[in-house]
Amino acid sequence: MIVISYDISDDKLRTKFSKYLGKYGNRMQYSVFQIQNSDRILTNIAQDIENKFSKKFNQQDSVYIFIMDSRTEIKRYGYAKNEEKDIIVI
Repeated sequence: MIVISYDISDDKLRTKFSKYLGKYGNRMQYSVFQIQNSDRILTNIAQDIENKFSKKFNQQDSVYIFIMDSRTEIKRYGYAKNEEKDIIVI
């Protein structure tokens, strides 16, 4: 599983990026997506971000990819506690 968080200043690029991520995962917050898929798909997503999107980012934009593995611990607070589901990391 990966979690992608982004802050993109250009509205058009931000919408395109959001729609791209929405094809593969679930929106956790406005600019945060959780993507659970095969290693191949997760690798392809990272490569697409590098090859298709990163050239369009400016110095104010940022994208973080958090790679979750078996040591990952998730703590939830507020409304997120209601979203608690078992996450199995293989």
